[in-house]
Amino acid sequence: MYTKTFFCLILMCTFFLLPGFVSAEDFGPEEWQQYRMKSDKNAVFDNGSDPLESQVYETADEVRATPVVVGDRLFVGNHNSGDLFAFDIASGEEIWRNQAPNWIHSEMIYQDGTIFVGYGNRYFQDNGIRGTGESGVLALDAGNGDILWKYVTEGEVMPTPVYYDGAVYAATGDRHLYKLEPDSGELLHKAEIGSTVSMSAPNITDDQLFVGGSSPSPYTFSAYYLTSDEFAWQTEFPEVIAGLDDVPPAVADDLVVTTAIEGTQEEPEHKMYAMDTETGELAWEASFGVGQFVKNNKSGAPIIYEDMIYVGSPITKTFYAFDLDTGEKQWEFENEVMKAPPVAQDGVVYFSNAEGFVYALDAESGEALGEKQLQGVLAPAGPIIVNNTMFIGSQDSNVYAVPIEEFGEDVLQHASKHTGINQTMVYTIGALLLIVLIIGLVWLKRRRQRG
Repeated sequence: MYTKTFFCLILMCTFFLLPGFVSAEDFGPEEWQQYRMKSDKNAVFDNGSDPLESQVYETADEVRATPVVVGDRLFVGNHNSGDLFAFDIASGEEIWRNQAPNWIHSEMIYQDGTIFVGYGNRYFQDNGIRGTGESGVLALDAGNGDILWKYVTEGEVMPTPVYYDGAVYAATGDRHLYKLEPDSGELLHKAEIGSTVSMSAPNITDDQLFVGGSSPSPYTFSAYYLTSDEFAWQTEFPEVIAGLDDVPPAVADDLVVTTAIEGTQEEPEHKMYAMDTETGELAWEASFGVGQFVKNNKSGAPIIYEDMIYVGSPITKTFYAFDLDTGEKQWEFENEVMKAPPVAQDGVVYFSNAEGFVYALDAESGEALGEKQLQGVLAPAGPIIVNNTMFIGSQDSNVYAVPIEEFGEDVLQHASKHTGINQTMVYTIGALLLIVLIIGLVWLKRRRQRG
């Protein structure tokens, strides 16, 4: 009996490893629990569904939040107006619309049929708390858009909340981290960060939450234990003058990566830091160079892909690739002001800029492979890729869906070559499993004959 079970498991694994095996129904993932879905912030999902055709999702105002795709729906909110939308992913039809009390910079994260979204603005109160008017977190029914509950905070919730193990966490402009019960919105715990969090969406990796903060000085980066509701460590950056509180950090291989601005507004130096996730000690730091100060979203957001960091600098107007382990620069690509996190798939990295362009580069060499011109300022909402379809929000009030094939033949050939290498490995593993299965069946047959 155990022998038969063993061979059945091998057979099942072989089928699952063979390329082209798909058992998916919905277009997007089943959940979206934090900013850009994953802790490395490389928001890519593929279940084998066909790419969409080009599509435009029309909203009411500027889109500065990354669109979220779950199942067959796209969720996104508006900057100034606070409108909240759900669209049919294939047709672009608006399914429902609702209204938040203030700006929406937060993604509309999804868990078990519920949308959670933060709201608030960037303006400061007289007491130094960031966020005027009403600020807080909304929970909405993902099916019809009805508001299930609202939790009001003293400061803005521009960073995307996170869902983890039966709780919703929100970092705020009132220098606190809130832990809320997802069904009722009841406050479960409130921890004092001690730093204002602007747009540094918390990153949850394993049992830790990572977030960057600003005032009061010095700028401080924090790690928080979710199992015990206490801070694991807080690392101060006394030389930083901006940006640490704006950047959603990326985490991989026990390193948490973020960026910030040092120097002065007249001569800003853009830098990147990698910290040990357990201790907060600085593993390495790197400089992008000195450039020109920009308004809002002053420091680029990184992603991690195949042991490399990819990040654009609005200060130096250059896109970079760095080795994750050593912090050594691998290549750079000069361009325009860019603020959004990029996305990478099949050996190609894509980034957007404030001029309305998305560029496709060879992830290994930085060679330009293709580009796509859209409309409006593509910042700070970065692109995501779901089933070879790129989704990106624009300040022209639209979200665009663009099939990867529209970036041109060079991109397709490069991606196909990269995918082919991966498929060869999968085919090899599948073939080896089949050989093991055949040998095992022959052995089992001979054993029975002797018996």
